[in-house]
Amino acid sequence: MNILIVVLVFFLLCIGYGKILEKFGLHGLACTRAFSARSFFEGEEGELVEVISNDRPVLIPWLRVESRISHHLRFGRQENLDISGSIYHKSLFILMPYQRITRRHRVKFAHRGAFDIGNATLTVGDVSGMFQCTRTQRFNAPVLVYPRILEDEDLPMPLSRLIGEAIVQRQLLRDPFLVNNIRAYLPGDPVRDIHWPATARTGELHVRVHDFSAQTRLMVVINAQIKENQWADLMNYEQDAIEHEISVAATLCLKALRCGLTAGFCSNMRLDDREESVVMLPSGGEAREEELLTAFAHLNVSRTLHFNTFLETLYALSGLDFVVLSCYDSPAIQARLEGLRQRGNTVNFFLMDRDTEVAHEA
Repeated sequence: MNILIVVLVFFLLCIGYGKILEKFGLHGLACTRAFSARSFFEGEEGELVEVISNDRPVLIPWLRVESRISHHLRFGRQENLDISGSIYHKSLFILMPYQRITRRHRVKFAHRGAFDIGNATLTVGDVSGMFQCTRTQRFNAPVLVYPRILEDEDLPMPLSRLIGEAIVQRQLLRDPFLVNNIRAYLPGDPVRDIHWPATARTGELHVRVHDFSAQTRLMVVINAQIKENQWADLMNYEQDAIEHEISVAATLCLKALRCGLTAGFCSNMRLDDREESVVMLPSGGEAREEELLTAFAHLNVSRTLHFNTFLETLYALSGLDFVVLSCYDSPAIQARLEGLRQRGNTVNFFLMDRDTEVAHEA
């Protein structure tokens, strides 16, 4: 009889505890998620930091956090993390009273884009699973994945020489405001370049070495089409060629900026869900790299205009150095490129090979 009473009391306590969890289980529970950095380059690895805290004197037998995350964010295998179809993620926790758990998930950023963890479903319950409590929580955990930046040896020829040739071929202007170095005086150096503090310190004449500012204004044009008669948007498996163009464009822009040139890009694609085509005119400055990389991350591989029509919209621009990247060539494209040349622009057209990732100048 005593055993039956003990069993009955235990059963009633379990039911009462389950009812408490069912009604108040999520009260006092806090869950946060954040990436270890706000931006990464395609192919890099980082961490998703998940923090769960229980601010009450109540044992939580289990807590399940379920979320749907883009398959382009690839999580490593680890204990208490279940991944279904590379999209659905489930984390399991056991929380003691007033316990705080920090879990770090390794993530590989496999594709360019703008991502967010979005919503997650939190569920707590008793050991038997009979009593459960669920809520949906919004996580503000955005991350930008910049396009892959190519090394010189990986950059399609002859694009790898393009920036260097631009610096050599274009007229370089000696900038009196840019000082690159200080050296000993040589016969023929102008008196105005003498650096008097260095001269007084060393007892010998020293002069400023001025840097140069270039007139090159690089404008990379990306064609979102892979063939002339394409009217619908590309399927996912067809987008690799365009993604490679985006990587090449980002690499050229960064190389130009780091050589002291100005850079921009345009395309018959849109940023996120905007209607208009993206056009970022050449500019420089310390923040320009981040501006361009952010735009490349938000670039949506969805065509806004036929490429021939888009090139015509650029006729209002002059004095730019266009580098056009396209997976195909046609007489219509060449006619419009000639129109850009007639308006005072230089134009270099590169035909991108979709299979071998090689560029041919045309």
